[in-house]
Amino acid sequence: MPVPWLTIVDGLLSAKDLVQRVRGRAPAHEEQLAAGGRLEARLAGVVVSALKEAFDRDSDRLELERRRIEEERERAERAMRLELLRQAGEREIGRLRLLAGVAVASWLGTLIFATRLTGGGVGPKVALGLGWAFLLGALAAAFSAQSSVGQMLERSDDRAAAGTAAGTAAPWLIVAGLCTIAIAALLT
Repeated sequence: MPVPWLTIVDGLLSAKDLVQRVRGRAPAHEEQLAAGGRLEARLAGVVVSALKEAFDRDSDRLELERRRIEEERERAERAMRLELLRQAGEREIGRLRLLAGVAVASWLGTLIFATRLTGGGVGPKVALGLGWAFLLGALAAAFSAQSSVGQMLERSDDRAAAGTAAGTAAPWLIVAGLCTIAIAALLT
């Protein structure tokens, strides 16, 4: 029968460990395990701090990207608002130019009646003069409003699209002038 050498050696090492424990010393392999555990703990600490640093760096980078994206979004929204404001201002200027053209055309059209109305009494002459004053006032109001809207657009003012009081008054002055001239024509 073969001699179980490994079992005998293992028994002797166990007896040695038992004696060392009784004397109060840890066995050599436990000391090595403890030293290895401290080394592993230190390595684990280094790995954990490296991972924490990498995660912090990634979170900082993500926060920077979020801020950059937010700034780009705000810049795009501002550009869109300015473009819409510019378009609204251009529409208002176009409307005011049309009103100025209508005022001039109306005033020139009433010159046809001027010879007929000046031959009448004082009432038609006064009404014709008042009508011309309304039409010329409408022309002046349209030009003034165009200038105001243009200045507001240069300043990127949000009120440019809303127009001005002169721009609102211009069509009513045209209507008042044409009505007054029509009354003058009826009085002759």
